[in-house]
Amino acid sequence: MEFLVASAIGVLTSAGLYLLFRMRTFPVILGISLLTYAVNVFLFASGRLSTGAPPILQKGVDGVIYSDPLPQALVLTAIVISFGMTAVVVMIALGAYLGGDDDKVNDAVEPSSKRAEDAT
Repeated sequence: MEFLVASAIGVLTSAGLYLLFRMRTFPVILGISLLTYAVNVFLFASGRLSTGAPPILQKGVDGVIYSDPLPQALVLTAIVISFGMTAVVVMIALGAYLGGDDDKVNDAVEPSSKRAEDAT
């Protein structure tokens, strides 16, 4: 089960990075979302992967592997925050697309010699 979760985290991370390096705004938003999902699964897996185990320790039970509830609470909080931030970023990107009729990121780097000529 650990190999499956680790593979899923790797696939989500690689797909998120691929989309993040695109030069369009909406694939970048999807890439950031996939990276957030990868981090959420990683945090969730850090609380131990066990099936049928109680979330907390009970009195009189020794030697039982339990899952830690703290990473689960952190993941729930991260899901809510990332959903809200994704909605905000989508609205900003949609406004930029409707204002410019293109969603290409135009961050061309000027050569340093041209910047030096412009300064003088």
